Amino acid sequence: MAGTIKLEVLTPEKTVVDEDAQIVMAPGIFGEVGILIGHTPFLTTLKLGTLHYNDVSGTERFVYVNGGFIEVLPDRVIVLAESAERKCDIDKERAQAALERSRKRLAGDSDQENIDFERARAALERALYRLKIVETKTR
Repeated sequence: MAGTIKLEVLTPEKTVVDEDAQIVMAPGIFGEVGILIGHTPFLTTLKLGTLHYNDVSGTERFVYVNGGFIEVLPDRVIVLAESAERKCDIDKERAQAALERSRKRLAGDSDQENIDFERARAALERALYRLKIVETKTR
């Protein structure tokens, strides 16, 4: 089916993406979801991961999403994420530092006595996804 679908990626702080796309691929809670114009409407939960889409020129774009929800309508996709960053906005050094801090906490190399291991594991996972996006070859 030819045509484009409107993609909006929103966080509580800002609009991260607001543009037309040829196809949208999102990390749904039950697996990756592919969306084209005219898709059957649905609403589902997103897991932490990479949302990617092809813009109107066919260029593949990447966005880190930290959970949230996705609403799919025949002519638009609305993502409400806890946090999200376009690949071009991810600070690689900051993500690398977060990765190292998380690894130290999980290994017990931290000076803190009461380490919240679940929080440290979640921080590690976020850092890994952000670094994976930064290291992809396309935009």
